[in-house]
Amino acid sequence: MKDKIKILEDKIALAHLGGGQKRIDTQHSKKKLTARERINYLLDEGSFEEIGMLVTHRTTEFGMQNEIYFGDGVVTGYGTINGRMVYIFAQDFTVFGGALSETHAEKICKVMDLALKTGVPMIGLNDSGGARIQEGVRSLGGYADIFYRNVRSSGVIPQISAIMGPCAGGAVYSPAMTDFTMMVENSSYMFVTGPNVVKTVTNETVTSEELGGASTHSTKSGVAHITSANDVACLEDIKTLLRYLPQNNTETTPKVAFDFGDEIREELNTIIPENANKPYDMHSVIKGIIDTDSFYEMHKNFAENIIVGFARLGGRSLGIVANQPNFLAGVLDVNSSIKAARFTRFCDCFNIPLLVLVDVPGFLPGTDQEWSGIITHGAKLLYALSDATVPRVTVITRKAYGGAYDVMNSKHIGADMNFAWPSAEIAVMGAKGASEIIFKKEIAAAEDPGAKLLEKEAEYAEQFATPYGAAQRGFIDEVILPQDTRRKLIKAFSMLENKVSDLPKRKHGNIPL
Repeated sequence: MKDKIKILEDKIALAHLGGGQKRIDTQHSKKKLTARERINYLLDEGSFEEIGMLVTHRTTEFGMQNEIYFGDGVVTGYGTINGRMVYIFAQDFTVFGGALSETHAEKICKVMDLALKTGVPMIGLNDSGGARIQEGVRSLGGYADIFYRNVRSSGVIPQISAIMGPCAGGAVYSPAMTDFTMMVENSSYMFVTGPNVVKTVTNETVTSEELGGASTHSTKSGVAHITSANDVACLEDIKTLLRYLPQNNTETTPKVAFDFGDEIREELNTIIPENANKPYDMHSVIKGIIDTDSFYEMHKNFAENIIVGFARLGGRSLGIVANQPNFLAGVLDVNSSIKAARFTRFCDCFNIPLLVLVDVPGFLPGTDQEWSGIITHGAKLLYALSDATVPRVTVITRKAYGGAYDVMNSKHIGADMNFAWPSAEIAVMGAKGASEIIFKKEIAAAEDPGAKLLEKEAEYAEQFATPYGAAQRGFIDEVILPQDTRRKLIKAFSMLENKVSDLPKRKHGNIPL
């Protein structure tokens, strides 16, 4: 028996060595961590239980029978983060470059199946050179097995991917189907075809960082939701994100203890400029409404004309979608519509209430937007909000013009409570454009057309560019002072806490993808 125990101990020791890379002190946060160091840092101390430690590959071709490492390039198992259970896999780049084999994929699939069965979040730490070429179609089949499980788990359990090294070829599609993708700056990259293939096919010369680095995917493509300076910061971001999420789609996010005061925020009274064309930062409005330092923004550097992220209000987790007048005047365009629609769908999947802050002059005009499909992409946001059954509350801070008024969680598409500040302008279009159309003949016939336009513009603004006409119709539930916004929202979301919506019976809707 002692000999058998010694053999097991030796195998475990070999499994922990991986491909022979020396362990890195987690205090040196600028360096890349090993797969096991990443897991040990992310999970609560002593909570990790490994599954499949002694698995090895089955390949005998190309001399592979002489290259055997326990674990086969991926560490899988379960543990807790802040006391809450998660399943996890971490690819080990020191073993065959983290390349995915048949058994490597089987290990990942096993923990994904367990996560789905038990209703627990799934976290993937990706660091792989792609499919293991020596295994051919078996490795490709392994990817497909993972993709299938990503889809089956979608909307049932939260799925988080962290790209902490290379992620190329077919490997990119698993993170793309998870709920959130995080990347580490200057050490991670994602692309379907690498720089060498791009050079061969298109004659473009591009580096891995330019083609698919963290900066590229967080600003241009929108693939990355969060970028982090190093491995440790990335793992901390995962911990932070999980605090706002429930374990699965049948639960709600745990509340945080909160002591209520009078909740009046007078600083909100001075945020909106007197000049309706002057921008302001919607982050200031968000900060004045939510619990202190609780906002966690997603897609911060992508489609900056709209803001999405998680926050807490009176200790409750909620999702925020807000136009940003500080960037492109807060217009809706292709990218901002996609960004907000996907975030809305996630919140609705996992019972996270939605707060929508509106200051939108309309959709961005131009041939580029029309030819890029603004009609279809704008409809995604309209569909997502119309389809959402979680508590939905809207606050119109200033402009709500045209079709964008309808899209941004209006009463007409099922919002539960709609508030407006006195500065709100709810109209088909701005006063100037509307006056030029409505009073065209009068302006043309006037002795001073410029003065007449200003006169008619003021007349139109007084009659239509206010929240009171909408309030009289019941499209706005209440016009409120900015300083009262937080108090009103806390009460509204508390009132809506047990909201139930019955949708028509169907297999699923056909969102305009």
